[in-house]
Amino acid sequence: MREIVTFDAYGTLVDFQLGPTTLKVLADRLDLDGLDVDEFLDDFRVIRFQAVLEPYRPYHEVLHSSLEMAMRLHGLEYRASDGDALVEAVPTFGPFPEVQDALRALKTRYEIAIISNTDDELIARNIANIGVEFDHVITAQQAKAYKPDRETFEHAYRTIGVDPSQVIHTAQGWEYDLIPTRDLGLRRRVWINRYGRLGSTAYQPYDELPDLSGLPALLGC
Repeated sequence: MREIVTFDAYGTLVDFQLGPTTLKVLADRLDLDGLDVDEFLDDFRVIRFQAVLEPYRPYHEVLHSSLEMAMRLHGLEYRASDGDALVEAVPTFGPFPEVQDALRALKTRYEIAIISNTDDELIARNIANIGVEFDHVITAQQAKAYKPDRETFEHAYRTIGVDPSQVIHTAQGWEYDLIPTRDLGLRRRVWINRYGRLGSTAYQPYDELPDLSGLPALLGC
């Protein structure tokens, strides 16, 4: 029987430096008295999540519109070039330090795949930065849906040609991945809890690791 490990990309494999990059892009406007930078970045994160719950549009558009909304919410001047700079930065993000070795070990036994909320053009360079060949790369652009919509996952399984019972899904995204995959009949789920968040017994069973370094041993490699 085929065995496949699917991965979320940003935050799981790729060090998704969107917050620090946003601060660099907006450096000339973030010195306003009274601006709570942490609150601004949190609002930007929440607005992005809300945006992917709406009818599908390309991820680069989601970044533009979400950034504009967050900036206007906090009284900051938005320029179209701000969104452009953020989109251009995403493909430059590279992997977490342990990712390459973990993926190479997993490939000795499993097919490996990405299921990511992104555009094909953006993820291509991130994968090149990882430097490990994936058997399958599924994006929101291909599915015309974003996680947590279960259609994103179901599209991936149809495209790969596997039953969910053959799939081990590995991700750090709680809202995007762990919650929606609970009832999909997956063989196994692994939460990469890089940020020390609290899980929930309501969404068990899942394994929990702080990063990918322990994943090969967990999965018998």
